[in-house]
Amino acid sequence: MYYIILSVAVLVMLYVMVTYVRIKKMPEGTPMMMKLAGIIRGGSKTFLKIQFRTVAVVVVFLAIVFSLFIETWSGLTFLLGATMSSAVCILGMHSATHANVRTTDRARNTFSVGETVKVALMGGSISGLAVQACGTFGLVLILCIRGGVDPAASGYGLIKLSACNPTIMMTTTYALGCSIVAMFNRVSGGNFTKAADISADILAKVRHDMPEDDHRVPNVMADFCGDNVNDIAGNCSDLLESYVATIAATLAIAVSIFNKSETVAKSLFDATVLFPILLAGCGLLSCLIGIIIVTVRKMSDNPSKELDLATYISAGLTMLGGLGISYYVFAGEELYDSFKLGWVSPFIAALLGIAVGVAIGKITEFYTSGDYKPTKGVAASSPEGPAFLVTLGDALGSRSVLVPCLCIALATFASFKICGIYGISIAALGMLSFVGTTVSIDAFGPISDNAGGLAEACELDPKCREITDKLDAVGNTTAAIGKGFAIGSAALATVSWITSFVSGYSSGEPVLNIASAVVMSGAIIGVALVEYFSAMLTKNTIDSAVLMADEGERQLNGILAGTAEPDYNRCIELATREALKKMTVPSTIAIFVPIVGGLLFGLEFVGGVLIGSTLAAIPKAIFMGNSGGAFDNAKKYIEGGNLEGHGKGSAAHKAAVIGDTIGDTRKDVVGVALDIFIKMMSTVANTLVSVLRNVALFK
Repeated sequence: MYYIILSVAVLVMLYVMVTYVRIKKMPEGTPMMMKLAGIIRGGSKTFLKIQFRTVAVVVVFLAIVFSLFIETWSGLTFLLGATMSSAVCILGMHSATHANVRTTDRARNTFSVGETVKVALMGGSISGLAVQACGTFGLVLILCIRGGVDPAASGYGLIKLSACNPTIMMTTTYALGCSIVAMFNRVSGGNFTKAADISADILAKVRHDMPEDDHRVPNVMADFCGDNVNDIAGNCSDLLESYVATIAATLAIAVSIFNKSETVAKSLFDATVLFPILLAGCGLLSCLIGIIIVTVRKMSDNPSKELDLATYISAGLTMLGGLGISYYVFAGEELYDSFKLGWVSPFIAALLGIAVGVAIGKITEFYTSGDYKPTKGVAASSPEGPAFLVTLGDALGSRSVLVPCLCIALATFASFKICGIYGISIAALGMLSFVGTTVSIDAFGPISDNAGGLAEACELDPKCREITDKLDAVGNTTAAIGKGFAIGSAALATVSWITSFVSGYSSGEPVLNIASAVVMSGAIIGVALVEYFSAMLTKNTIDSAVLMADEGERQLNGILAGTAEPDYNRCIELATREALKKMTVPSTIAIFVPIVGGLLFGLEFVGGVLIGSTLAAIPKAIFMGNSGGAFDNAKKYIEGGNLEGHGKGSAAHKAAVIGDTIGDTRKDVVGVALDIFIKMMSTVANTLVSVLRNVALFK
C-alpha cells in the first residue's frame, strides 16, 4: 500500500512538470510585458536564493544536533523535509512568475474571462499539487525505507541520551524540516512583500495621486515580487508543513495508544497507521482529478463558480474514497473502545475536518468579500474618515472570530467523542486531505494580482484590465479564504501535536493539569509570546516600509521630472536586505522557547506554553486575516465605483487606502505567521520530549 501511494505521488509530480512546461510554452506578450515579467521573476528568484543561504546554515546545524542527540537518522529526515519544502517554494514561485504574464497575455488576446481563468488556475495548480505530492512522497518514502512503523522499536542518537521510536522521530523531524522553512518564508516573505506594498501605496495613492500599479513608481516591481515570495512560496511551505505535521502527529498518537493498550491486536495498530496514509493518497488523487476536470473543460465567465467546482469535486471524491478506505482498513478488526461508531468512526472524524474546512472558507468569504454586507459596511463608513473605517473594520474582525472558533471547538470535541484522541488528528487530516486544490485556488490570487498589475503597468487595453480586475477581485477572496483555511488547519494540527506531546510523557491517559502552577505559568508565557511575536513582525515591516518609501520618493522626484528612470532593482535589493536582516530573531523564537522552557521547568511547563500560545494565536490570527481582508476589499469596492459619489482619488478612497495599509501587515505578515509559530513550537516540543522527559533544572 505504501508503494501504491508513493506511485500516486510520483504520477502527480509528473503532471505538475508537464503543466509547468505547457505554461512556459505560452506566449508572454509585448516586449514591455516580457521586460517587467523578467524583473519580477529575477527579483523573486534572487530573494529566495539569498534567503535559502541563511536557512541552509540553520538547517544543517539542527540536522547535526538531531542526529547526535535525538535519533541517528533524524538529521537526514530533517534535511529531507527542509529540501521538500524548499523545492515546493521554488517550483511554486517559478510557475507563478511565468503564469502571471501569460494570464495577462491571454486576457489581452481573447478578452475572455473563462480563458484567462484557465491559465491562472493552471499556474496555481502547479503550486497546489506540488505541495501535496511532495509532502506525501517524502513521508511515505521514510515509511517504505523503514518498512512501516514498529511500535516497540527503540532508537538513539549518536550520543545516547534517551530512547525514542525511530520511525516516529524520523517523521516528526521530517515535519520539523518543513516547518522551519515555512517559518523563515512567512517572516521574511511577509516583511518583503508588505514593506514594498505599503510603500508603493503611500507613494502612488496618498502622496502623488497616481494609479496603483504605475510603472513609474519604482516600488511597484518589488511589490509584484513580494506577491510571489509570500503568497506563493510562503503559502506553499505553510500548508505543506500543516499537511505533513498532521500525518506525523497521527502516527505518533497511534503508537502511543497502542503502547498503552495491553489487549489490542497488532493488526489494529497497523490499520491506524495505514489509514492516514491511504486517506492522504486518496485526497491527492482526488485533487488531481478535480483540477484536470475543471481546466480541460470550457470555462464560464464566472471565476468563483469554476474555482468552487474544483473544490467540490476534490472534496467529494476524497469523502467517497475516505469511506471506502475506512471500511477496508477497519472492518473486521476488534477496535478500540474509543471508536464509538465502529469502523466508520475514523471516516466520520475526517468528515468533520472536511466540514470545518469548508465552513471556515465560507465564513471568511462572508466577512471579507465585497459581495457581502460586512465589507460593504466598512466601505460605506469611509466618507466619515479613516478613524470610522478602521474602528468598524476592527469590530468586523473581532466579530468574525466567534463562529470559526466554534467550528474548530465542535470538530475537536465531536471527533474526540467519536474516535478518541486518534479522531482529533484524523479530523485535522480530513481538513487537509484535499490541500492540493486548496493551495491551487489560493495561488490563483497572487497570479491574478500580478496579471492585473502588469496590464496596468504596460498600459494595455482597458478591456484587458477589466478582465484581470475581475480575476483579482476573486483572487482577493480566495486568498482570504486560504488564510482562514491555513489558520483552521493549524489549529487542529496543533491540537493533535499537543495531544501527542502529552501522550509522549504520560504513563496513562494524556492529561495536562491546567490548574497546576507550572502549567498555568507556561500558559501565561505562551499568551505573552504571541503578542510579542506579533508586535515584532509589525514593527519590522513598518520600519522596512519607511525606508522603501524614502527610497521610492528619492527616485520618483527625478522620474516625474523626466531626468531619471526607475531603478527597480534598487528597491528589490533594499526590500530583500531588510527582510532577511529582520527574519532571524522572530523565526528562531519558536525553536528555542520549548527547549529552554523544558530544560528549566520541565515538560508540563512546555505543555502550558503550547496551550497558552495556541489559545491566543487562533483568534488573533483569524482577527488579523479577516479584518485585513475586509480593509483590502473595501478599498477595491470603492475603486470599482460601487460607492456612489466616492471614486478613486476621493477622500473616502484615501481613507480606505489607509485601512488597506493597516490591513496589509495584519493579513499578510502577522496572521499568516502565527499559525506556523504555534505549529512549530508544538513540533519542536514533540521532537524533544524523549530527551527532556527527565530533565528540568527547577522542576
